[in-house]
Amino acid sequence: MTSILLISGSLRAGSTNAAVLDTARTVAPDGVTATLSTDLGGLPHFNPDDDVEPLDPAVVHLRASIGAADAVLFSTPEYAGALPGSFKNLLDWCIGGGEIYEKPVAWINASAGGSEAVNAYDSLRKVLGYAGTRIVEAACAHIPIQRDAVGADGLIGDPAIREQIRSVLTVLRDATG
Repeated sequence: MTSILLISGSLRAGSTNAAVLDTARTVAPDGVTATLSTDLGGLPHFNPDDDVEPLDPAVVHLRASIGAADAVLFSTPEYAGALPGSFKNLLDWCIGGGEIYEKPVAWINASAGGSEAVNAYDSLRKVLGYAGTRIVEAACAHIPIQRDAVGADGLIGDPAIREQIRSVLTVLRDATG
């Protein structure tokens, strides 16, 4: 089994990015266990002086989750032309521990707006490069999601979109081998 950790860059209730990843969890192909991270909102503000033992329990959990995963899949909105601050904070905590180093990573850009969140994903690419990850280009996808595509259960029901999400997971799974 390949373990893929799913990390949303949004804290917003009803986030389409969270819906994409929650849907990914439910449509994971054979051989994939997809787990949704819930660490984003509980992390302390990053300060290099605090990146020493004993670490905050939320940081320990985040790093253990990343370390246990074979790959990581992200989905994030863009706020004010950049990554959301809370998501950048999570990424900053990922660098010091080394758990994400050389790990296969990818993202699904769910932006349906005109800007397509290009600044956020350019920044994500840069940060993941500094972290030494292995970006799996073939698994990075722009799958625009309109809010009305998300059902009351928080999942995306459209079969074509669900298949695109499953395909991303398949490519990321295959890149771990």
